[in-house]
Amino acid sequence: MSDGLKFGAATAAYQIEGAARADGRGESIWDRFAHTPGRVARGDTGDVACDHYHRWRADLDLMAELGLEAYRFSISWSRVLPEGEGAVNSAGLRFYRELAEGLRERGIEPIATLYHWDLPQALQERGGWAERATAQRFGEYAVLMAAELGDVVREWITVNEPWVIAFQGHAHGTKAPGIRDWPTALRVSHNALLGHGLALQAVRAAAPDARAGITLNLAPVVAADAEDDALAVERMDGHLNRWFLEAVLRARYPGDMIDLYERRCGPLDWIEDGDLPLIAGRTEFLGVNYYAPMRVRADASRGPIGVRQAPPGPPTTGMGWEVAPDGLRELLVRIKDDYGDVPIAITENGAAYRDPPASNGRVEDPERTAYIEAHLAALRQAVEAGVPVERYFVWSLLDNFEWEWGYDQRFGIVHVDFETQRRTPKQSGLWYRDYIRRMRNGEG
Repeated sequence: MSDGLKFGAATAAYQIEGAARADGRGESIWDRFAHTPGRVARGDTGDVACDHYHRWRADLDLMAELGLEAYRFSISWSRVLPEGEGAVNSAGLRFYRELAEGLRERGIEPIATLYHWDLPQALQERGGWAERATAQRFGEYAVLMAAELGDVVREWITVNEPWVIAFQGHAHGTKAPGIRDWPTALRVSHNALLGHGLALQAVRAAAPDARAGITLNLAPVVAADAEDDALAVERMDGHLNRWFLEAVLRARYPGDMIDLYERRCGPLDWIEDGDLPLIAGRTEFLGVNYYAPMRVRADASRGPIGVRQAPPGPPTTGMGWEVAPDGLRELLVRIKDDYGDVPIAITENGAAYRDPPASNGRVEDPERTAYIEAHLAALRQAVEAGVPVERYFVWSLLDNFEWEWGYDQRFGIVHVDFETQRRTPKQSGLWYRDYIRRMRNGEG
């Protein structure tokens, strides 16, 4: 594998930090959503989560023990700007500075994500991502963070998974803010990408030496029936993959999807001159989150794209997601073939399983270990095929608050006992530690 490829783990602020009302943090849309009855399994919230806000030093020591070379974390917008704009919360800024400095002291590269779904509730009450003004506020927030942290954080991810923000948050309503309206979701998809473009500009202005990119959730799309569902594949690929790849890397939206969306949802008249060149501003890397392929079949009753997901092939993870390591290789080669040699970071890849509790200081999770091992082998094949991959981040460092699933689904390579907050590296975490060591010693 490439000598320049670094291995790490990823987390997100609302999923691990807790301290929801500590030190001046403002309310986010996930605070509001999680506290709304019926939105999250068993009424779970991120109020405490992994209590990382108070335990970050020990968590960084644990990262060092696992040999992590890089750590992808997200910044809680409402922790540093409780109202989304205006007065800055100095305690929030101090937390992220100390976190980044602590990573560097331990030889771990910090990679900061500016937005991982936790919009300040104050901005949501003014329309949220459905309003262009939110993209402007995001650009201002990005300036602040790059100016304050640019000397210790040199790699930035602007937006995590705009597809999820737009469609799961605003079309299907399964994630915050829980809206179900397709025209709104399409507008949100554009404004989130516009926010990405403005944040790219902002980071570069405040920290000229910074490297910046965006993270997209991407997947190979597979027909449930090879003949009948060819159109379903094309539409889902356009909806999930090409809508975002084309905008970010080619300054355009795919014509077939514009036609389809305008027929089904009305004119896309919120796209303004100059937006797409801004969205496609210079990016040093593309973040890719990969978990599973998407199997689809045509179904005219299913929303504007007329496609529904088909049952996954076996085996599956605890989330019911298909385990298909070769899908990662296929996806990476496709990006290279279609978009050229854009440097890539695998910003999330991992699996949830119902792990046993810790016993005698051990947690056996052979399925997750096998999942990570197989996906790293597929990554190696992609690199050998010439795909320029720079980073691999396992999702996730810690068992955490898994959005609408609450604490049922565990993705961590480190087990968390949520009653005691005790951390126990799982078999997968120890395997990953040894793998990183072998890679650095040239034994891979």
